[in-house]
Amino acid sequence: MKKINTMKKLIILTLVAFVSLTSFAQSSVKAKALLDEVAKKAASYDNMYVEFSHKFDNKAADIHQETRGNVTLKGDLYHFNYMGTEQLFDGHKVYLIIHEDEEVIVKSNDSDEEEGVLSPSKMFTFYKKGFNYEMDALKNVNGRSIQYIKLSPIDSNSEIKEILLGVDTKTKHIKKLIETGIDGNKTTLIVTTFKTNQTVSEKLFQFNQEKFEEMDYDITEPK
Repeated sequence: MKKINTMKKLIILTLVAFVSLTSFAQSSVKAKALLDEVAKKAASYDNMYVEFSHKFDNKAADIHQETRGNVTLKGDLYHFNYMGTEQLFDGHKVYLIIHEDEEVIVKSNDSDEEEGVLSPSKMFTFYKKGFNYEMDALKNVNGRSIQYIKLSPIDSNSEIKEILLGVDTKTKHIKKLIETGIDGNKTTLIVTTFKTNQTVSEKLFQFNQEKFEEMDYDITEPK
């Protein structure tokens, strides 16, 4: 009788494990499909203008910071305003304008090695490399259905523990991003304004070197 009970337990445990793995696989497929819809929708626009609030919380050090920013994207081109700095990419070079220090740092290109999910060039596609993902909670936020997707780094040495990405199920636009570090620090980005196909001048993505030279900014070019 004990052998039969043991066999039953093994069968049940095996079935539970199989169902769990199957559910996770289905969740992963659904999550990827939704993320791909987000990226496809973003790529369909001629340009996008996004305003966001950004919060950083370090409970251990009792540090709580909040700021706002905005970014205009057109294809690979972008103009990014964040924490008192401007960053723009003209298709060839990246210009980081630090107004407080009256300095401009020029990089040779918009490298794929650029780190951080706040990188404008990777804002809608960063999930494609280095993450596993699964469906998380579905929440109603001010009458909007927001589906959260949990992204977990594949790299066991990553400083990121997980990222929760909130997607509006109707518009397929990203509404919220919550990044939790292995140190417990939390970064929250909330999209407050999202506009598409606006009238945008090409000059927005071009660096006016003469202007900043006249303002006596220190311009550091790549070697």
